[in-house]
Amino acid sequence: MKTKAVFLDVDGTLVNDRGLVPESAQRAVRDARANGHLVFLCTGRSPAELWPAIREIGFDGLIAGSGAFVEVGGHVLVHRGLTRQEVGHVLDFFGSHHVDIYLQANDGIYATDEVRARLRQLIRGSVTDQEVLAELEGGLFGFIDAITVDADPYATVITKVIYLFSDVTLDELRAEFTGSFVVIPSSVPLFGPTSGELMLRGVNKATGIDVLLDHVGVDRADTIAIGDSYNDLEMLEHVAVGVAMGDAPDPVKDIADEVTAGVDEDGIRLSFLRHGLIAG
Repeated sequence: MKTKAVFLDVDGTLVNDRGLVPESAQRAVRDARANGHLVFLCTGRSPAELWPAIREIGFDGLIAGSGAFVEVGGHVLVHRGLTRQEVGHVLDFFGSHHVDIYLQANDGIYATDEVRARLRQLIRGSVTDQEVLAELEGGLFGFIDAITVDADPYATVITKVIYLFSDVTLDELRAEFTGSFVVIPSSVPLFGPTSGELMLRGVNKATGIDVLLDHVGVDRADTIAIGDSYNDLEMLEHVAVGVAMGDAPDPVKDIADEVTAGVDEDGIRLSFLRHGLIAG
């Protein structure tokens, strides 16, 4: 079998809503790589938001920030970010509308102390089970403790913007930032329907995939991607086989070539089996 390049989203695909990677998914990734296939993370998260339990599985490379950052074997192939003017536009607009945001960068997350406190309150107020809370704070939302406050957002490369609990509608945000950003609903269910992401226009997971494929010498005809959210749309449409997770919203399922099971129903393993990446 020819070498396949497989691209895996993180939230809602590789990890469940508690931030845990099912054992079946870990084993599937390791077995596929042992069989000579290449498996890459392809996430909206920044490298600073990927906790050890994910990295320790072992991957052949990383596409982060929804395509803004691409790295293979320690070699950075792409590192795109907001211009100073775009950072200023984001800060001025959301500040004037009193909407919380945080800024993703490779070396960390930038926000105010108020935003950090609000995120902590959100997690702790929505989870009563202390064991689940510890899992969330150690994994999925562990980046909250790493948020850098009182720092200069102009002094680093900002790759993406997350806005939280906005009174400004999605359509209004798209009108405001047209030409600079693509605005989509949040890929984190806990953030709710009034939160979302600002991605650099012309930069997405599909553009990152093209850069990576050129570097590793794999044809697009030999690609598979698995995702579950709105920032996966371009990726699922671009690869040879786009697979939506069972819990994905209908627009994601509609654009995919096929649908697998949910995270905790061994969705990744079943998809790997279906395409012959691993043995049963």
